[in-house]
Amino acid sequence: MSDVFQYQTRGTCSKLIAVEIDNNKIKNIQILGGCMGNLTGISKLIIGMDIDDVISKLQGIDCGGKGTSCPDQIARCLIQYKESKK
Repeated sequence: MSDVFQYQTRGTCSKLIAVEIDNNKIKNIQILGGCMGNLTGISKLIIGMDIDDVISKLQGIDCGGKGTSCPDQIARCLIQYKESKK
């Protein structure tokens, strides 16, 4: 059974991430706002990946000195999802 988790982003052009997770793997992800070409590419690359692998690859990526980025916000979304399951 899959879970759908929504996360409101902070500090980026994207506004909302909705991710579907099944058995600790990303089944689907949708991102509202942001650079759609880049985010569509990232989304296609991470579908099927284990969420811990995605977190380790995307966490801490910075965009223009903002201290975060859309990829970092995906990692933060997944971290918050994991915390909600504890």
